[in-house]
Amino acid sequence: MSDPLDKAGAKALPIIGSGCTQRYDPDRLGPDLGTDFPGAEALWERHVEALDASVVDGDCNVVVGAETSGSKAG
Repeated sequence: MSDPLDKAGAKALPIIGSGCTQRYDPDRLGPDLGTDFPGAEALWERHVEALDASVVDGDCNVVVGAETSGSKAG
């Protein structure tokens, strides 16, 4: 019987290093492996903007999009 892993739809991404230095090989990553994410920069900017517009309430919870007027709803 053939190896059942040969029929898998996904393959492990290529890695370099070992132990604590193990990481994906950036030179071998690309769109053919499903690692291309052209919207990553825009998504990161939206995330940073949301964090910049957030405040931390009295219980140390981040309130996204809250006004920073100093008054607490409650």
